[in-house]
Order: sequence, then structure tokens, then C-alpha cells
Amino acid sequence: MIEARHLRVLRAVAATGSFSAAARELGCTQPAVSQQMKALESSAGTPLLIRTGREMRLTQAGEALVRHASGILAGLTAAEEEVAAIAGLRAGRVRLVSFPSGSSTLVPTALAALRAAHPGTRVSLVEAEPPRSIEMLREGDCDVALAFRYGAGQAEWDDLIVRPLLADRLVGLVPDGHRLADAESVGIAELAEESWIAGCPRCRRQLVEVCEEAGFTPRIDFATDDYPAVVGLVGAGLGVAVLPELAIESVRPKGARTVVVEPAVEREIVALTLPDLAQVPAVAATLDELTRAATRA
Repeated sequence: MIEARHLRVLRAVAATGSFSAAARELGCTQPAVSQQMKALESSAGTPLLIRTGREMRLTQAGEALVRHASGILAGLTAAEEEVAAIAGLRAGRVRLVSFPSGSSTLVPTALAALRAAHPGTRVSLVEAEPPRSIEMLREGDCDVALAFRYGAGQAEWDDLIVRPLLADRLVGLVPDGHRLADAESVGIAELAEESWIAGCPRCRRQLVEVCEEAGFTPRIDFATDDYPAVVGLVGAGLGVAVLPELAIESVRPKGARTVVVEPAVEREIVALTLPDLAQVPAVAATLDELTRAATRA
């Protein structure tokens, strides 16, 4: 295998015409130059220099290698500088995927702070809900996934780095003027006879489980995963809903009132990445800024 340090020695010998002059230019000893040239010729499998007295002359193979050496070493220097820039957060790229209410609350604060601290780091954002966002992370389509889960101990995340961010409590949403609008807290069973607005079957699973534990199955008349649409339907008096606090924060509940719902149900908001990616400076900085944003949420 041809090593970069050997190419630097060959180029110095070709430029100066001798081992001793090359050694002075490189700041090493003449025996060290001779030893590295022998190693290079061994790797190349052919002589690279013709020794005529005190002078050195390149063979045809030596001339070819010197001709390529400049480009190789220039490319290597550029690569080293780029890697150093990424390691020093003067450059880099992070692909972030987030669920919608995280995109409108935690992500803007985190990315603004990241850009202020490391303007050379570029971050792209796409939206996806778990489990799709987790699949994207494992498939290499993103570097950091902002996700959530209900309950702890999900073994399917054991291969990932999990950075806990905050506990996001579910709150009730009722129309202004509703009989329970001014209540300090509402038992979920008190909403058993109401018309409900909920998300898709997968998204509403947690709501259905909580209601069934309270002894009833919610009558879901309107299904939408769009939080502004949920708020609009509740505000129009068409039903009640339960939404995460982050979702309420990102939408102004016009015509609707939030109420504390018992029993308390929380979803854990986390940032996820792969173990190897966690060592990348730009990814680590993104995780840190998401953590700081969560403390301010």
C-alpha cells in the first residue's frame, strides 16, 4: 500500500535531486529518507529512482508516481481540512426528522441556537411521526429523530441512543361555554357521552385505551391528524378532544378551552440517534440544543 508520507518523500527527492537535500527540506535524517524510499519502492513493486553517484534520477514509474503525487497529496490535504472543519463545527450537516408539534415548538429554538453557535453547520428538516421516523433513522435517511412514546421500556429502541427531553402531558380541549370549561380538572369518564375528535386509528390508540380503562369507548365522529383542524372543530362546538400540551402550544385555541384531564397521561419526548452518529460533533451539538430547548419549553 502506498502511503502519503512516502509520496511526500518521493516528491522532495525528485525536487531536490538527492536524499540529503530532501532530508533537509523535510526536517528529518538522510537514513530516514532512504528507508522510506525503499518502503515506497517495495510497495510499488518496481524501482522509482536511479542512483548515479550523488544524484538521483526518476525512472519512468517514478515520474508517473510524482505526477500523481501532487494531486493525491492536494486531495488529502483538502480532505484533512474538511474533516477538521467538521470536527471543529466550522462545517457539517445534520438531517433532522421531527413530528409536527415538535417541529413548531422545540425545533425552531434548538436550530436557531445551533446556527448562532455554529453558523457553518447546516441542518435540514423533514416531518414524520414514529414509527416511520425511527425507520428513517435506522435506514440512514436522517441523523437525528425527534420522537415520542407512551410508557417506558420499549425494547425496539435498545439499539439507539435515547436522549430524554421532556414529559408532554395530554390535556383536554372543550368548547367555550361547555359545562366543564371552568373545571379545575376533569375525569376522563365525565366525557363519556361526548362526541370526540381524534386522529387516525394508530394515533388515537392511547386515547381509546385510557377511555376504556375508565369504562367507556369514545364515540369518534371526526378523525383528523391536523391539530389546527382539531382545535377548529372543538371551537365550533362539534366535540371534545385530548391533545398533547406541545400541540396546544403550537396552535391558538380559538373558541376552545383547555382543561386538566385525570388520570394524567404523558408522552415522553426524546431525541434519537445511532451510537456511531452520536460521536459526530454536529449531531452531538444538535442533541444538546434540543435538550436546552426542552428545558425552556
